[in-house]
Amino acid sequence: MKPPCEIVVWYVIPAIRSELAKELLNLGMKQKDVSKLMDITQPAVSQYITDKRGSGIKLDDNVKDMIKEFARQLSEGEATKVDLIPRTCNICKNVKTSDVLEQLNIDKSELGEDCQTCMGSDSK
Repeated sequence: MKPPCEIVVWYVIPAIRSELAKELLNLGMKQKDVSKLMDITQPAVSQYITDKRGSGIKLDDNVKDMIKEFARQLSEGEATKVDLIPRTCNICKNVKTSDVLEQLNIDKSELGEDCQTCMGSDSK
């Protein structure tokens, strides 16, 4: 059993980054500009948009809408690179633990009480 923090690092954050990169490209940004904005390499952007990275879980529509709005704000200059970490954390907090665990075939009862606080909005 992987600890919840490892699940977040290996699955949730890459899924968020993948969706964000795709949205920024849909809004007309170039891969090079997306990589600078997201502070990742251009090959990482390429892997996110081709689903070689970040495709381990599917995000729900509410989370995708949050990412889409953040991408719009970034592309229009209403948000900047400084907002990337706090906004990613906020989006991550809205990912439903039960959805992630179900997709990864992990029984929630396997998580200890201390570990349940690491993941999402419905970790109770």
